[in-house]
Amino acid sequence: MWLRVLGSAAGGGYPQWNCSCPTCRAVRGGRARARTQSSIAVSPDRERWFLFNASPDIRAQFEAFPGLHPGADRVTPLQAVLLTDGELDHTLGLLLLREGRGIRLHATETTYATLTSGTGVLTTLERYCPVEWTPVVPGQDVSLGGISYRAFDVPTAKHDRFGTGTDEGRVVGYRLTDEATGAAAVYLPGVQELTPAVLDELEGIDCLFIDGTCWHDDELIRLGLAEKTAHDMGHLALGGPGGSLEQLSRLPIERRIYIHINNTNPILLEDSPERREVERRGMEVARDGLEVEVQ
Repeated sequence: MWLRVLGSAAGGGYPQWNCSCPTCRAVRGGRARARTQSSIAVSPDRERWFLFNASPDIRAQFEAFPGLHPGADRVTPLQAVLLTDGELDHTLGLLLLREGRGIRLHATETTYATLTSGTGVLTTLERYCPVEWTPVVPGQDVSLGGISYRAFDVPTAKHDRFGTGTDEGRVVGYRLTDEATGAAAVYLPGVQELTPAVLDELEGIDCLFIDGTCWHDDELIRLGLAEKTAHDMGHLALGGPGGSLEQLSRLPIERRIYIHINNTNPILLEDSPERREVERRGMEVARDGLEVEVQ
């Protein structure tokens, strides 16, 4: 099973268009690597690919990865899109797939409701191409042919902009299994708390892609950019006591990789103390184009 990072940044990308924080200035000055908004592609055979979240940067991401280039008659290796939530930075790319013959979409009922009666992304998309929706039920194993997934609920207290009426299935992670070898990986780009139930889903896996949004919980406040904490936005900060780095560095997982990294996070700077601390603890920072084989 192969997992390809198409985008490693949080919403807004890196650098963010309206931000001049130290890390954004670093990438504009050539001292850091630019990143597009988070998404991965997963394949059992390097011929068929499944997209996890569809970012607004999807066209550039597809062009940067030959494995997703079309063949004759506009036939593409893209098999389906699986969503972790209904956030705009994870779903606006669906509209850029409208030229296709149709989209197979896997999403929870809550996310589907957000995309129809909330943001209207699917309501608009269906005017251009057919959408085949497969409901994602947390705890249920689903075979995609060569790989299977089991979604799991990720508790969140983040403000629900569109009032879907339930927190169940609002945010999910995916446990992916190679059906031939049994090797497993987890994709979890958004997590507010590493609850016992969430940690149970990480048992026995070989690779973890996990939320790396902010180093400090009050990172945006410190920089004078917003009044919200990382927790307010649905994310667990990396640094400090009880942070994700402290908790995850103890887990016996071969590859532990931070993804969905906000433009303000100093781990984006390869020479920063925070980046060195991440690497010292045996964890990695995703970059666009990173590919991991799990076997």
